[in-house]
Amino acid sequence: MRNRRLGQSDLNVSAIGLGCMSLSGVYGDADDGVSEALIHRALDLGVNHLDSADMYGWGHNESVVGRAIKARRNEVVLASKFGQFRVEGGVNGVNGRPEYVHQACDASLKRLGVEVIDLYYQHRVDPNVPIEETVGAMAELVQQGKVRFLGLSEANAATVRRAHAVHPITAVQTEYSVLYRTEAEETRKTTTELGIGFVAYAPLGRGLLTGAIKGIADVDGRRAAHPRFQGEHLAHNRKLAAPIEEMATAKGCTPSQIVLAWLLAQGEDVVAIPGTRKAQRLEENLGALDVVLSAEEIDSLSARIPAGAASGSRYPSASMKAVNL
Repeated sequence: MRNRRLGQSDLNVSAIGLGCMSLSGVYGDADDGVSEALIHRALDLGVNHLDSADMYGWGHNESVVGRAIKARRNEVVLASKFGQFRVEGGVNGVNGRPEYVHQACDASLKRLGVEVIDLYYQHRVDPNVPIEETVGAMAELVQQGKVRFLGLSEANAATVRRAHAVHPITAVQTEYSVLYRTEAEETRKTTTELGIGFVAYAPLGRGLLTGAIKGIADVDGRRAAHPRFQGEHLAHNRKLAAPIEEMATAKGCTPSQIVLAWLLAQGEDVVAIPGTRKAQRLEENLGALDVVLSAEEIDSLSARIPAGAASGSRYPSASMKAVNL
C-alpha cells in the first residue's frame, strides 16, 4: 500500500481508501455481515482510510463501520460527514447551523462507537448559513477533542478559501474522475495553493468507467435517476469510456485500474475512495497501485476524454443545486 498525507495534517492515508456508502443499500441490498467482512479485508490489505456519513442509510452506515472497526480502531483513519437531513418525498435538506454541527457530531460518535473522528466533513454547504459560522462550530469540535481535522465536501474554491481562513481545512472531497473533473480541477487550483488534500469520491464515475455498465439494465439503485445513466447521455458516455477500455486491454489490466492510476497520477495531494460491496472489486481497485502510466499515456487519456465532455449531470437537477457551492 502507498500512503499519502492529507493536507498539512498528520493523517497518512492509503492512496486508495474505501468509500462506505454502498454498504447501506444505495446500489441494492447490502448484508451487514458481508459489509463488516469487507472492511476487515480492506484493513488486512493495508487500506486505512474509511469514509462514511451520517446520511448513508441515515445512521446505518456509521453503525456498520463502527462495529467493523471496534477491535481495530488504531488501524483506521476514520472519516465521516454531517449536514444533510431527510425530507420525506423530497430532496435532502442541508443544515449548517452551529448548534446542529454539535448535535450531528455527538450522534455520529455514538453510532461509530468512538471517542474521536479523525476527519469530519460538512457534507454539503448550507447556502443559508455563512461558512464561517459552520466551520467555527466545527473548530469547537476540534477544541473539545471530538474531531481531529476538518473537511468540506462539494465546496467550491471561494468557499474553501473562506473556510480555511477560519480554521485549517485538511481535505476537500468532490466527485473526481477522468470523465467528471471540471469542477474538481477548478477547486484543486485553490486546495493545492492552500496545501489542502483532495479526496476523490466516485472516481470510477459510479461504475460508468469500469466496463461493467453496457446499458441501463446494468444500472441499479438510485443511479438510475442520474441523468448520466439515461438514454443518449449513457450512450455518449459509453463512447467516451472506450479509450479507457482500449488502454486496459493493451496494458493487461482492467478499466477500473486504468482510471484509478490516471487519477492518482494527477498529484500527490489526491487520494481516491472508490466504493464497493464486493471483496473482488476491492482487490481489483487496489491493483491500480501496480499500474504504471507514462506521461504520454496520461496526456493521451486526458485528451481523448477532455474535461467537460461528459453528457448528463452528476445528479438529478434538484440535487445539483446543492453541489459546488
